[in-house]
Amino acid sequence: MALIYQIAVWTGYLVFTGVAVAFLLFVGFFLHVKYVHRKFDHIPGPPRNHFLSGHMSPFLADTRSGRNLNDTFLKWATEASGPICRLNFYNVVVLLVTCPEVTKEILMSPKYSKDPYVVKCLSSMFGVRFLGNGLLTALDHNQWHKQRRIMDPAFSSLYLRGLMGVFNERAECLMEKLEEYAERQTPFQMDKLINTFTLDVITKVAFGVDLDLFNGGDSPFPRAIELCLKGSIHYIRDQQFESRSENKEVVQQIKEALLLLRETGKTWINERKRAVRNGENVPKDILTQILKSAEENNDEDEETILDNFVTFFIAGQETTANQLSFAIMELGRHPEILNRLKEEVDEVIGMKQEIRYEDLGNLTYLTQVLKETLRLYPTAPGTSRYVPHDTIINGVKIPGGCLTLFNSYVCSRMEIFFKDPLTFDPERFNLSAPKPYFCYYPFSLGPRSCIGQNFSQLEAKVALAKLVQRFDFSLVPGQSFEIQDMGTLRPQNGVKCTVKQRDNA
Repeated sequence: MALIYQIAVWTGYLVFTGVAVAFLLFVGFFLHVKYVHRKFDHIPGPPRNHFLSGHMSPFLADTRSGRNLNDTFLKWATEASGPICRLNFYNVVVLLVTCPEVTKEILMSPKYSKDPYVVKCLSSMFGVRFLGNGLLTALDHNQWHKQRRIMDPAFSSLYLRGLMGVFNERAECLMEKLEEYAERQTPFQMDKLINTFTLDVITKVAFGVDLDLFNGGDSPFPRAIELCLKGSIHYIRDQQFESRSENKEVVQQIKEALLLLRETGKTWINERKRAVRNGENVPKDILTQILKSAEENNDEDEETILDNFVTFFIAGQETTANQLSFAIMELGRHPEILNRLKEEVDEVIGMKQEIRYEDLGNLTYLTQVLKETLRLYPTAPGTSRYVPHDTIINGVKIPGGCLTLFNSYVCSRMEIFFKDPLTFDPERFNLSAPKPYFCYYPFSLGPRSCIGQNFSQLEAKVALAKLVQRFDFSLVPGQSFEIQDMGTLRPQNGVKCTVKQRDNA
């Protein structure tokens, strides 16, 4: 009995101690959150949904339901009484910035690093390495600069001119597939064809691999890319995603997709290394530059090389495909804009099958259409920077230790920067129109801006010019034009179309 009594006493003591410790930890966290509130509450922001979680509830609701979180950011920014909007997520403060001067100051400077939390999540997901320490995720500026300097030749204007043959060749494959749909007169999802085209291009020009996807049947890569993007958005925004039982299967699928991309990269990289060792001529493409970067930085670790492979494999396909899909969607909704674009293409390209680099410079209205598409639908809508020290932003004191969020989707849809912002109007980017001042940045800004933006736009121009040159297309009635938020933005319903060949084609 004495032993039982002692066990009961000790059990009660341990339970009491555990409860006391948990209570003290909660009180400590509560007081810390209150301290953070006092520190940042002079900055305007929407009412918190909860004292502790702050604005986390609508943030998670959008993420879990698939709604476009950027619309919530736009609502918050519009309701704020200034160009800085404070958002609370437990003890973390994020400042949504729409001030052009501050955007210029922070994004154009190398002294503000990317968000360490987001970088950590992109480096490894669900215990599997994703983008690691590649060009997109390198936090250290010097390390990033070394990688960027070595990659630059693969994106120089001289090298991009040499890619026109591949752009034309792969776009012709897309046109042949569209001819089949034109003959059958059956509706189809344009975004799937566009994704096949951009994936075909990036594998050929970046890695020297000819997948020939239009003739090769199903490929696992589009699904793998989609799963990786889905995984990244949930892994960053919803820390409970992995632990919920209903997500067990999709988490496993995401892990398998990550492994597929990295195993594919390992195979292609080893083939390229073997070609170099055998003295074969290899292209000065992205894969060659990835290997050169590793060699010059004395970092030939296979995982680091694979980090950059996966980065370019996904980024080089996804954003261009989504931009083209949105452009086709808007052209289908605005026949007067489409007709004007047809007139320009007919005048500049005529009946030519091969589009030259010089031709693209004369397609000024097509360029305006693509820029306006990125204004309304920036496929990579935002970026963030960490502010470590106290600073003054737009006359407001900003305590150090917070994140600043810059969102091109938000700024591009604000009346203060663009008249009738929800109207699709390519004339905003007429050469004589005033240029947007640090409120339009679909490829980010400054030293960490997208290295592949010129590559992306050349590819998009060739594909869209050929499409308009050869086909009339119309949107299937009744479809939704909502936006799907996968971290990158894409048309929710895939842009369902029918096509027919133009009379002059």
